Amino acid sequence: MPPYAAIFVITVKTGDRKGAGTDAKIKIRLHDSDGWVSPDITLDNMFKDDFERNKSDTFSVQREFPDCGPFTAIEIISDQSGLMPDWYVDTIHVLHRRLEETFVFPIYRWIKEKRLYIFRCLDVSLPQFDPYPEQRREELRQKRDVYKYCEKYPGAPVQVENLPKDEQFSEKHQVDMMYAKFKLLGEKFVFKILSLGDYWDSLDHLSTAYRGKNMHTPKATKYWKNDDSFAAQRLMGSNPMLIKLCNSIPNNFAVTDEMVTPITEGSTIAKLISEKRLYIVDLKILEDIKPADKTRVLCAPMALFFVNNGGKLMPLAIQLFQTPSPNNPVFLPTDGQYTWLAAKMWYNNADLAYHQSLTHLGFTHLLMEGAAICSHRNISPSHPVFKLLAPHFLNIMAINSLALERLVSPGGWIDKTMTSGASGLFDIVVKAWKDWRLDLDGTLPNELKNRQVYDSKYLPNYHYRDDALLCYDAIESYVTEIIDIYYDCIDTLKQDEEIQNWACELCKSVAAGGCGIKGVPGDGRLENKTDLISICTSIIYMSSVGHAAANFNQYEDYAFPPNYPACLHGKPPNNKDELTELDIVKIIPTKEQTLDTMVVTKILSNRATQALGEFEVTYAHDPKALDAITRFKENLKSISATIKNKNSTREMEYTILDPAEIPNSISI
Repeated sequence: MPPYAAIFVITVKTGDRKGAGTDAKIKIRLHDSDGWVSPDITLDNMFKDDFERNKSDTFSVQREFPDCGPFTAIEIISDQSGLMPDWYVDTIHVLHRRLEETFVFPIYRWIKEKRLYIFRCLDVSLPQFDPYPEQRREELRQKRDVYKYCEKYPGAPVQVENLPKDEQFSEKHQVDMMYAKFKLLGEKFVFKILSLGDYWDSLDHLSTAYRGKNMHTPKATKYWKNDDSFAAQRLMGSNPMLIKLCNSIPNNFAVTDEMVTPITEGSTIAKLISEKRLYIVDLKILEDIKPADKTRVLCAPMALFFVNNGGKLMPLAIQLFQTPSPNNPVFLPTDGQYTWLAAKMWYNNADLAYHQSLTHLGFTHLLMEGAAICSHRNISPSHPVFKLLAPHFLNIMAINSLALERLVSPGGWIDKTMTSGASGLFDIVVKAWKDWRLDLDGTLPNELKNRQVYDSKYLPNYHYRDDALLCYDAIESYVTEIIDIYYDCIDTLKQDEEIQNWACELCKSVAAGGCGIKGVPGDGRLENKTDLISICTSIIYMSSVGHAAANFNQYEDYAFPPNYPACLHGKPPNNKDELTELDIVKIIPTKEQTLDTMVVTKILSNRATQALGEFEVTYAHDPKALDAITRFKENLKSISATIKNKNSTREMEYTILDPAEIPNSISI
C-alpha cells in the first residue's frame, strides 16, 4: 500500500473512580481490518497533565502511515511509572479523518501491571467467539479474587466481603449525598433549638416540625385518619406487595359475620369471598421476632379489607396478634375513633417492620448485591449480558456498605427509630430468605398471580400493580431484544461458558461457594433463552422498579409518625376501651425519633441516579444494541405519558412508578 499521511484524533475518557487518573506514560497500537498494526503511538499533550480522574483528553496524530483501513482493535501499554501508575479508562474514540469514521473502544477497566491489553472495536462478544480468550479468562480470575461472597448475617443474602475500589461512590455522588445530608441536619438543628422537651404535647404540636424548606409537610398529614387512605396504602403505599385474595378466613382470625356485616353493606364474609371482594394481609412472619429494646412491642397482625359497592377498597378488621384471646380482640372501624386509630397505627408499625426488613432491604438491596457480585465473578465486561445488567448495579455495593455502617449497625438509625431494631430486622430477613424464590417471589407477574391480584377486574385502583406491569413488560421486551441479537440458536447459549457459570453460581448454595438464590429459572443450567430472559428481566426490574416502589414513598408515609410509625411506645391495646387523642400522642415517637426519621427518609427519597433507560454509563456501543436501547427509551417515554394521563383521573395519584421517576439502580 502506498504511504499516506494519516491523521487520527484520539479522545480518551478517564473514569470517575477513586485513583482512576495516572501519571504513567501511555502508548497505544491500532489494528486495522487487513491485519496492519501501527507502531507505538505515545499519548502525551505537552505541558498538560493528561489522564486525570473523570476528564477527557484529545490527542492529534499525524504520521506517515500506510493507507490503513477501518480499525478493529487497540492495544494499550502503560509503563506503570509515576506515583499513580494504575489507570481506569472509560472509553477511547479514534477518529479516522480519511475515512470520516469514528471507532469506539469501550474499555471500562483498569490498565496496570505493565502488561499488554488488547480490545476490539465495540468490545462485545460471547466468550466462544472472543479472539483473545486468555486475556478474558485472566480478567475473570482476578475479579473472583476481588468480588468474594460473604454471609455477613448468617442466613441472610450474601454480600461482598470487602468493598472493591471499583464499587466506591463517584466523587460527584459523594458530594451530592453530603450536601443533601447537611441541609437536612441543619433544619433538624434549628428545630431542636426552637423546640424544648423530648415529647410532643399534641398532634398539632407535631405539625410544627415541618417548617423547613426541605422537610416539607408530608401528604399523610391530610388523610392519615381516613379508612380509605389506610386501605389505599396496601395498593400504592411504601409496601404494596402484601395484599392477597382471601379465599377463607384463617382459623386463628377471630372475625365473624356479626362483627362485619354492619360495615360490609350487608354482605356476609362468604358472599365477599365468592365475589372475590375480600382481601387479607397476614404478617405472621413477625411472630416471635424480639426487638433488641425489650420495652418495645412488635405485633404480628392480620388485617381484612373488602371492595365496597362503590369499587373502593376499605378496611374491615384488624387482629394485632396471631393467637385469638380476650386480650387480643378484633378491632373494627365501628370501634371508638381513637381506639380504631390506635389499632391501625400498631398494624402499620408492624407493616413498616416488614417493609424495611424485606420489601426494601432484603429483597432489593441485599438480593441485588449478591446478583451483582455473581455477575462480576462470572461474566466478562465484554459480554453483552454484562453490558445489559451493569447499569443497574451502579452503587449497589457502596450504598449497602454505607447503610450497614450508618443505619443498620448497633446503635444506628434502625436501633433508635424502629421497633424491631437492627437485630430484629435481620431476624426477619433470615426468616423470610430461606423460602424466597426468584421464579415466584422475584418475578412480578408470577408474584401477582400467586397473591391472586393479577386481574384488575377484581381489585380496582391497585396502581402499584398496574404501573409495575407496564414497566416490567417494557423491561422484558428490551431484554428479549438484546438476548436475540447475540444468541442466534440454542447451541450458542449452551456453549457460552460464562453465562452458564453465572446461572450455576446464582443458585449454588452459599456453603458451596455460590450466591444461594433459590428458584433460578433453569436451576443452574440454561437450556433456552426464555430462562435467561426471565432472570435478566427480574434483576433489572428489582434493581429499578422494585426498589423505586419500596423506597421513594418513605418520606410521605413515614415522616408523619401517626400515619406510619416506625416506633410506638407503650403496649398495643388489649381491649376496646375508648381512647383519646392524648392516648395517641403518648405512644408516638419522641421528637428526636421523629426528626431522625424525617431526615433519613427524606435522604432516602431523593433520586440519586438518572431515570430508567437514561444510563449513567452506556456500556453497549454495538449499533444493534443501541437501537434496542433507543426503543426501550421510547417505550418508557410512552408508559410515562400513559401513567401521567392515568394520574389526571385517579382519585389518589401514584407517581412512584412513572419511568421518569424510576432510577436505573439502587444508589440510595
